[in-house]
Amino acid sequence: MIRLLTLTLLLCMGLGCRARERGDVLQPPVTEPPVVEPVQRATHRSVADPPPVDGLEPVLWVALEDHLGATATAAPLNLRAFAGSLSLRDATGEHGSGSGFVISWRSVALDRPLTLARRIAGPYASFESADRVASRWRDLGVAAEVAHPKEWEVWAPEGSPVPEGLAVRDWQGSLANTIEPVLETSEGERPLQGPVLIEASDGLLWAGGRFEGPFRLQRDAYGSWTLVEQVPVERYLEGVVPHEIGAGSPMAALQAQTVLARTWALANSHRFSIDGYHLCSDTQCQVYSDPRHAGAAVREAIAATQGKLLSLNNQPISAVYHATNGGVMAAGPEAWAMQPTIYLRPRADGDEGWSNRHQLPLQQRQAVQALLADRSGAYGEQHPRFRWTRILSSADLRQALGAAAGPLVSPLRLQVLERGVSGRVLALQISGSGAAAPVILKLDAIRRTLRTLPSTLFMLEPQGVERWLVRGGGFGHGAGLSQAGAIDLAWRGWPVERILSHYYPGTVYGPLSTPMQSP
Repeated sequence: MIRLLTLTLLLCMGLGCRARERGDVLQPPVTEPPVVEPVQRATHRSVADPPPVDGLEPVLWVALEDHLGATATAAPLNLRAFAGSLSLRDATGEHGSGSGFVISWRSVALDRPLTLARRIAGPYASFESADRVASRWRDLGVAAEVAHPKEWEVWAPEGSPVPEGLAVRDWQGSLANTIEPVLETSEGERPLQGPVLIEASDGLLWAGGRFEGPFRLQRDAYGSWTLVEQVPVERYLEGVVPHEIGAGSPMAALQAQTVLARTWALANSHRFSIDGYHLCSDTQCQVYSDPRHAGAAVREAIAATQGKLLSLNNQPISAVYHATNGGVMAAGPEAWAMQPTIYLRPRADGDEGWSNRHQLPLQQRQAVQALLADRSGAYGEQHPRFRWTRILSSADLRQALGAAAGPLVSPLRLQVLERGVSGRVLALQISGSGAAAPVILKLDAIRRTLRTLPSTLFMLEPQGVERWLVRGGGFGHGAGLSQAGAIDLAWRGWPVERILSHYYPGTVYGPLSTPMQSP
């Protein structure tokens, strides 16, 4: 905003209000130049927020595919009806119908260039870590947002104050063009203006599955586009539960997974708010795929738990879960940069004998070795990655680190700097033989960087120069419910309430006492 100061006359130096004279000529009043306040540039292209996720039957906007049409030469979007027909309508009222559509892209000049500027923190290995940084920034009164252009980042307005110890970089750029969708027809190209609304009379054929919709093709914060399905939560669960835990799991485990998937979705519905939708459909969220894979048992589990969540203070908890914890639960801060919670606690996950043999803390090398050499009495010990081994070489490390490995002189050294109470590695150092600063991977960045490692519960055993044997246990971050453990406990006869209270102590199981509101 530009503000002009009010022009004022200088007061006379003497008595009265006579104008100062030079000879016989009256001098004009002396004025100050106008002060122009700098214009605050936007951090990104503005996108409308998705609707709130609230009420008794909330609807989620889920991205089936994102970053479409990043350039005018990007691959076209092919939409096909599963059966019946599709109908399409854009923001101008342009419409069409048929068994399918092909939408390509074109570059259109803006009436005036759009200048953007932002302060960036990241990238981060997970939304959870990025969101924690965004919260620290918001505590300073800064409108920080989590973004996912390729990796998780936090964006704040240019010149924003920075939380202590946070590394940031400044970016600015100017957009002269925009990418817009084009409907390909037998008569030629028909430009479309987003959002484009799509309905399918008998479902959309997507990734080999059938999705009911309705759907939206809408712009994101990066200038590309996202195909979004508007799906009620209970139908969304049909596409999540069988793909997360397996449709053949025992009923109590299916019910536990259903409650967690519902809780997680509602608690994380702000995850992609910068892009105008709630959730993605891949492993950055919960895997959401063909709902037809939900057989009778899954539908029974959904119906039996309808509307039920895990909550604390009448708010859905962060109901994280994973494949197997290797016999010991992780605390939340052992997985991500987050505040401790009463329900994500480190704890041995097995029967009484197992818990007596492996008492926490497991921060000494001998204690971790003893755990990894054992499996009798642990819950979920039949999972194929309950125990695992991997080999890491210097070539593996350099490839994983990319440019960050450039200054490190061979031979490389790999060292565990810190372990958590559950025995998990919290900090892993990769150093060279020269004076270059080592690379230190922390928390979820360890698995995100060294992707061959199923978990951070591991020991390093040198195998000569620049080669290490990694002995580990578990698959995933280790916090919250172990799916293998839940299946094991369900076969032992544990009901859903007992399974959930075992993995999330202190939480409340059931419907919220007041209707759900967006976080």
